[in-house]
Amino acid sequence: MIALSSIESCKVFAEFIANMIPGGVGFGLVEKDTFVWVKLSDSFHLDILKVGIKLKDDTTTMKAIREKRVLIQNIPRTVYGIRVSILSIPVIDDNGDAVGALSIFFPKLHPVAAAFGDFAPILAEMFSEGSFLYMSDLTKIAYTQPSAKFDMPSLSAGRELKETDIAYRVLQSKKPIIEEIDASIYGEPLTIANYPLYDDENKNLVATLGIVTPKKTAVTLREMSSNLENSLEGIAAAIEQLAVSASEIHSNEDELNYQISQIIKITEEINEVSDFIKVIADKTKMLGINAAIEAARAGDAGRGFGVVAEEIRKLSDQSKSTVPKIKNLTDTIKEKVEDASRKSNVSLDASQGQAAAAEEISASIEEITSMSEELNRISRNL
Repeated sequence: MIALSSIESCKVFAEFIANMIPGGVGFGLVEKDTFVWVKLSDSFHLDILKVGIKLKDDTTTMKAIREKRVLIQNIPRTVYGIRVSILSIPVIDDNGDAVGALSIFFPKLHPVAAAFGDFAPILAEMFSEGSFLYMSDLTKIAYTQPSAKFDMPSLSAGRELKETDIAYRVLQSKKPIIEEIDASIYGEPLTIANYPLYDDENKNLVATLGIVTPKKTAVTLREMSSNLENSLEGIAAAIEQLAVSASEIHSNEDELNYQISQIIKITEEINEVSDFIKVIADKTKMLGINAAIEAARAGDAGRGFGVVAEEIRKLSDQSKSTVPKIKNLTDTIKEKVEDASRKSNVSLDASQGQAAAAEEISASIEEITSMSEELNRISRNL
């Protein structure tokens, strides 16, 4: 307890140390039930700490006066808007009566909140596209820190939390939440991560810490990766169809080559038949000559037979003269077919090369597609 005669010394001491206490402090001198003197740190503000404010009977200070003993009490945020610890020391007059109290108000900040002004400006600048850090208490946004490249004006300090806010949902679930938000809500794609913060003493949920990062680059990269993947799928399908066509061409060329070989074989057989016709024509002519000789010997009786013999010789000559033409035609056919066979073989080799090239291209596209999928995975982790 403090003697009434020592109050002025206490006031001087309070004036001296008010701005030396980390986190701030508030002093208030109460006479009976009314503040008659207050001193606040520059960084600390509390509506109740004003000269002339009367205290209710159920307050810590009034209880300390009534019971004439020092009391310490932690006050939740719902009472004064911030969490505070109050130390109330009764002031005793010369008669030993409690005539008032000296109350000291300490803001009870979470360690992260106490250090927010130190680490947040540094952390906010550590992201290539910038970031926005914020803390909330149980009902509203308490602290914010934008970066030079990125700000979130809609999440200003003092703004009441809404049911749709991630911070609100974290407070309800008491679990961290990380979400990707499309451009329809804030005008650009974002990733918002929010974590619950607990009181070190009682393990009560008292605040949340959130960080917002823009995802323009990642989204653009993801879209490019997706477009590349779709394009590669189209190219791969076309190459596969090309490979199928090349295989069909190869099969057709094999069949054509076989048919050409059969035609060559047939022309060789035609030449054999032509040679046989020539032999028959030669023998027929000889028979015609012999028949003409025999008809001449027979005189008038063999005249008709002589006419037949003459016709046989004519047919023999005609057949013999046709054989070279047939041979020329078959030779020409054979020459053309052999030329077609050579070209067919070239085409066959080309189609084999085309099929092999298509397989190599397909393999390369599969590798690029794999790289595109990996690129897409990386973009999702940015």
